[in-house]
Amino acid sequence: MNIKRIFGTVLTVLGIGGLIYTGVMVVQQSNQVRELIVVGILGLIFFSSGISLIRNTKDKE
Repeated sequence: MNIKRIFGTVLTVLGIGGLIYTGVMVVQQSNQVRELIVVGILGLIFFSSGISLIRNTKDKE
């Protein structure tokens, strides 16, 4: 497997984890607004960069 695909998968999983954490904290009506914004934005960045890295990496045959 390609190193870029592995790194993209790791970034995607970290992004999903950040987005799930943000969703859980929103549902629990947490008062830590700054933390929610930071974790949500980082989760979105990690998720989108991981997906684009996986999508744009070509397999060598």
